Amino acid sequence: MPDTAQQVPLQTTEKLPRVFYRLALGDALSTYGSQLDLVALSLFAYEAAGNALGTAGYLILRLTGGFAGGLVSGRLVARVDRRRLMTGCALAQAVALVVVALVPASARIPVLYPLALVFGGAAAVCAVALRTSIPEMVGAERRARANSLMASCRSAAMVLGFASAGVVVAWAGFRAALLIDASSFVVFAAVVLRLPLRTRAEPAEQAAGQAAGAAATGTTADTEADKAADGGKAKRFGTRWQALVVLRAAPVVGAMAAIRLLDAFGSAAHNISLPVFANQHDPGNPAALLGMFWATWAVGNLGAQQLVSRLMLRRGIEPGERAFALGTCLMSGCFILVFTGLPTPLFLLVAIGAGLGDGFTEISYTTRIQALTDERRGQAFGLLASAENVGMGTGMLLSGSLLALLSPLTVVGVSHAVPIVLALGFLVLVGRARKR
Repeated sequence: MPDTAQQVPLQTTEKLPRVFYRLALGDALSTYGSQLDLVALSLFAYEAAGNALGTAGYLILRLTGGFAGGLVSGRLVARVDRRRLMTGCALAQAVALVVVALVPASARIPVLYPLALVFGGAAAVCAVALRTSIPEMVGAERRARANSLMASCRSAAMVLGFASAGVVVAWAGFRAALLIDASSFVVFAAVVLRLPLRTRAEPAEQAAGQAAGAAATGTTADTEADKAADGGKAKRFGTRWQALVVLRAAPVVGAMAAIRLLDAFGSAAHNISLPVFANQHDPGNPAALLGMFWATWAVGNLGAQQLVSRLMLRRGIEPGERAFALGTCLMSGCFILVFTGLPTPLFLLVAIGAGLGDGFTEISYTTRIQALTDERRGQAFGLLASAENVGMGTGMLLSGSLLALLSPLTVVGVSHAVPIVLALGFLVLVGRARKR
């Protein structure tokens, strides 16, 4: 469906278009499906292979697909109709899930491992296309509110997916669980396909949007000479290196990508360490401790949406680089405190802080990257997606190995201390740049 289809006129008020709420719910449903199939397919791979290496191999291939998808997504969102791109990615995941669900037991591993690349790659491309399109869907001035809504719905769906995955698999079995997952992606594809919102900026609007983004973020808008220079660099380096051109034009994106890579490394560390920590501190019922933590984390994450929409945006404050750095420090610091063996009230308090920082960071960096021009936005989000997948993959491998030698607190403390230091340095540099 081309972007010249029926469009909902954007108002100048702060309210989002009603149909955007439909998109947020559809995205939350597909996120629920992603978390459900992540757990279900990990267990599926474990049973099919008969050992933990089966699960590790599946997760590594899925992250590899996400890394590759991030690398190519910038060019795809620039050249392909984004509505069709998101629809195709969602349907590709649905078809892959149906294939895995219906394949005979003897062919599960040969089929599952190649399709792991499809799951990771399609999810990364779809996420980049969606984030790149949001400013055109709702208007640049409302992108922070839209990101806040999307992050809240996505976080709630993630917690629900993780919490219900074991129950769904135990009650309905792998095949039914995978078919339920597939239906969630089909629903998302239908929502996107019928969405009466444009996903790409008109050429005449890109210059105005660029100037507005520069004014909002304190950067300098591109001149014609800059654009010509960027075009020359892109031709000289080739299209595969266009992300380097984006970094040269907006170095803050490179700094954010580095912080997100190390943050993803820390996320892998605490995700792997939490079950170990729960078994050590509550061996009688570790699942209850995990469930309590993630439910409380979700409360904090949802609180980030309220903080942004009610306290910041109403006062004309848009989350940017400083909010991103402070949110990273809050999130990483709270995750370290989680593993210190705090009393239950303090444990729940730092869990809320971790969720608050996590949600605040995601909203801030997404809003900041969306201030770039439409043509650079996709490259920047693709670069960030690849960085996050690299951090998550290496974090899983290294943290899993270190837990055999070190305590969960040591592993998580080191993994999350590094992004704190980098975020503080980034905060200092941003402050100096603003003064100049």
